[in-house]
Amino acid sequence: MPFGFVVIDKPAGLTSHDCVSRMRRVFGIKRVGHGGTLDPAVTGVLPIALGHATRLLPYLPGAKSYRGSIQLGQRTSSDDQQGDLISKQAWPELNTAEIEAYLEPFRGRIQQRPPQVSAVHVQGERAHARARRGETMEIPARTITIDRLQLLSWNQQLGQIDFNVHCSSGTYIRSLARDIGELIGCGACLGWLKRTQALGFHEQQAVPLPDRDNPALTTPPAVLAPLTALAHLPRLQLNEEEQESWSCGRRITAHQDQCQPAPKPLASDQQESDPSQTDPSENKPMLVVIDCRGEVAGMAYWEDNATVKPKVVFNARG
Repeated sequence: MPFGFVVIDKPAGLTSHDCVSRMRRVFGIKRVGHGGTLDPAVTGVLPIALGHATRLLPYLPGAKSYRGSIQLGQRTSSDDQQGDLISKQAWPELNTAEIEAYLEPFRGRIQQRPPQVSAVHVQGERAHARARRGETMEIPARTITIDRLQLLSWNQQLGQIDFNVHCSSGTYIRSLARDIGELIGCGACLGWLKRTQALGFHEQQAVPLPDRDNPALTTPPAVLAPLTALAHLPRLQLNEEEQESWSCGRRITAHQDQCQPAPKPLASDQQESDPSQTDPSENKPMLVVIDCRGEVAGMAYWEDNATVKPKVVFNARG
């Protein structure tokens, strides 16, 4: 069974689940998952986990990057151009310095209210299901972090703001577009969006989605080794004796100075907010465990300064 990741350049018009279904057919396996839902209209980086690599998804870096456009003067039911138009309004005369000033309040740690058409639960039901019935809900704001919000261009004639954004997991770019428009005073919605980075994977690694109806795209794409997705975490190399204990799910006696540092650690300002850095139940630092062959043996956390406790064990015995 394949064990690793494929980074898909998702085309418009397909859901993330559509892409997973196609990859199941291409590789002939059922155990396939994706890392981070993309709306059907959104294109770009969609990491696909194959086989046991699905168990690694919670430990990949959560931050994401996007490139897109904000359309001023339009308010819609979904905060993008796929929703019903609620109102249209002229936008004011603006220069790039003024646009930058409007973007500034959205940089850093902020409160954001998800769109009405979203997957968040409201009173036990998905918000988008209630929105389709015509209901309007009070969706609580949540804390998110926008590490970078870069103005690429401003088109006064079209009312379009092109941007790059790097943000924490859970950020809605549709909400960002909506809120910027409200601050300007004319309303806005998301025009188009492409994800350029997700779970540590970049658009340069993305390949076209396999298509059995396209002769050029019928071959299964190359699978990236699991370690390529875990470069943000420190590593512990096992010897043969330790590997035997590990494969039985036992704790390993080790010291933190035996760990190899993360090859590509997250920036210091991202480490605190990224959920992949710590075990979600124990809130203790995570690490990647490497077997004698140099391959991923699983995930663990430091139970104390001298004990490594298994969290995910591959090729477990018993």
